[in-house]
Amino acid sequence: MKLYHQEPFTPPYSKKGWYVGTWNDTFPFPVGYADIGVDEPHLHRTVTEVYLIARGTAELRIERETVALQPGDMIIVEPCEAHTFLSNSPDYFHFVFHYPGLRPEELKDDKVFVPRERLDL
Repeated sequence: MKLYHQEPFTPPYSKKGWYVGTWNDTFPFPVGYADIGVDEPHLHRTVTEVYLIARGTAELRIERETVALQPGDMIIVEPCEAHTFLSNSPDYFHFVFHYPGLRPEELKDDKVFVPRERLDL
């Protein structure tokens, strides 16, 4: 067993971050968190993102569809699907998993920023 601990609920803390990934363990994919939905239209060439909504609500735009998220929801964003968060409630919190697990420099190369027009925004 391995326990990874962050202090996401006790200020000061980062609005988003990573518990574990290929940079600090042999665990096969990164596991992160965020208490904000970042409005940054992008896609990943090879990475699938899995979001687990723990608290609050948010609106996520995937291509030209807006999805309302609430606690208990899980949403999978496939490679090459452009996406961005549009809004989130003040109490919002999610976990995010990336598969496959890429090293930070590989993930940077895998992420492609897209124009807002692609998402019909």
